[in-house]
Amino acid sequence: MNSEAPWGPGAQPFQQMLGDGWAKAMQAFQQFAPPIGSLPAAPSLPQLSFDADKLQQLQQQYLNDATELWNASLRGTPPAADRRFSGDAWAHNPLASFTAAIYLLNSRTLNGLADAVQSDDKTRARLRFAVEQWAAATAPSNYLAFNAEAQKKALESKGESIAKGLQNLVHDLQQGHMSQTDESLFEVGRNVATTEGAIVFENELFQLIEYKPLTAKVHERPFLLIPPCINKFYILDLQPENSLIRYAVEQGHRTFVVSWRNPDESLSHKTWDDYIEDAAILAIHTVQAITGAPTINALGFCVGGTILGTALAVLAARGEKPVESATFLTTFLDFSDTGVLDLFIDEAFVKFREMQMGQGGLLKGQELASTFSFLRPNDLVWNYVVGNYLKGETPPPFDLLYWNADSTNLPGPFYAWYLRNTYFENNLVKPGKALVCGEAVDLGQVDIPVYLYGSREDHIVPIGGAYASTRHLPGKKRFVMGASGHIAGVINPPAKNKRSHWIRADGKLPPTQAEWLAGAQEHPGSWWTDWSQWLKGHAGKLVPAPKTYGKGRYKAIEPAPGRYVKQKA
Repeated sequence: MNSEAPWGPGAQPFQQMLGDGWAKAMQAFQQFAPPIGSLPAAPSLPQLSFDADKLQQLQQQYLNDATELWNASLRGTPPAADRRFSGDAWAHNPLASFTAAIYLLNSRTLNGLADAVQSDDKTRARLRFAVEQWAAATAPSNYLAFNAEAQKKALESKGESIAKGLQNLVHDLQQGHMSQTDESLFEVGRNVATTEGAIVFENELFQLIEYKPLTAKVHERPFLLIPPCINKFYILDLQPENSLIRYAVEQGHRTFVVSWRNPDESLSHKTWDDYIEDAAILAIHTVQAITGAPTINALGFCVGGTILGTALAVLAARGEKPVESATFLTTFLDFSDTGVLDLFIDEAFVKFREMQMGQGGLLKGQELASTFSFLRPNDLVWNYVVGNYLKGETPPPFDLLYWNADSTNLPGPFYAWYLRNTYFENNLVKPGKALVCGEAVDLGQVDIPVYLYGSREDHIVPIGGAYASTRHLPGKKRFVMGASGHIAGVINPPAKNKRSHWIRADGKLPPTQAEWLAGAQEHPGSWWTDWSQWLKGHAGKLVPAPKTYGKGRYKAIEPAPGRYVKQKA
């Protein structure tokens, strides 16, 4: 400890407080384990030991930074370099500004302690995650007593902001989730999911939507999209200007989409096999039957891509090849690099879930939604706590966040199988290891052209995880990386000319994504145009567009988007 630090006048109590605080931080750190919110509880952490040199450096840095902070406070603490505390109200409130600065110092120190722990990588990662959750939850901006902006607004509005915040809180408690947008402004089928079409088939798991052609001629090979069953399909059809579905139709593809049913208790026994056989494979065969096409093109997004890849392997094991080409958007087939979600997956957690719902039951949609929100706690949780409840604001309308709040359930047996065989054991990439629909899964038999897309900042399917599929699919492959995250990277229409994408002109696919990126070139704007050109090469010649929906016994049942997508969890 540097006893010669230049403490200002009256700093002795503060210096003593820092010494006590450091000791308490070390003691508290030994207790850290990350069962945060509704996230799966990680196993208890072992007794922690630290790298002595790193610990000494960290302690010295803590005291030096605290000294500088104290002296700066005597001159007036400058605004913190953090958007949560960047408003004028913080800068003009010395106590609030100092509280924010101390909080940021403590957060940095705890992150340093996590890095100084002598343990395996997974334990350190769990510690870092626990610290992130603690830091996000304890920010002074989350509490009215410390939030200078909320206090200023309360004074200026003569308490109306507090009253409105309480109304917002009661409303969110009644609806069962925190509002991230003004949900009253959206309605499925009215101003989201509006691309014209009809339901041409349905069973207990899904409805099949056929979309009305927007061109006089269409490609002879139809196009089927399989979205994730943990979300509603209309992320691919939010508004006409950002709809991937409408874009595909405009490019002359006869387009079909799987609209998953939101499971209730009547589907609580459904398995992974059911979703492969009675949904993905059945949808492929139904599109073939309606169009008369020997083969189709298919796209899978996120878990929908995992389902599509599994279905193609099952069909290949049966000697069938009904899909000419496949597109995988932010998809795991190889689960060796799953990012932060890996922190929670171990034998104890998987067994618990298997006991809990492996034979039946539902994984509630709100549990899934909360888990994914807490992966980005400041952006998707505490930001809305502050805005909705402390400031009494109504979040602005945003179609993507409306979709994000429209959660879906999952059948327990489906979820339990998926958890063990993908995230935990990574069986889909082990030839013959996973048995699905009575067939041994071998992705090496899926010998078709594939387009693989990954988002650079994806926190759900990390870019390395998306790239890993290149090692297991033997057909001709094209890999493209887009900017931004899991959703914003995918939903990036060309007309807006936003973000960038990366392509290797030589088409090479080295072992790792980092090596691939070293030889890739950045291109401004959307990846959609590149994908459209690729898909066109597999879509066949142009033929007159159909005049009616369906064919034969597959008749229009109801207009798109159909009943299933409107069912609430």
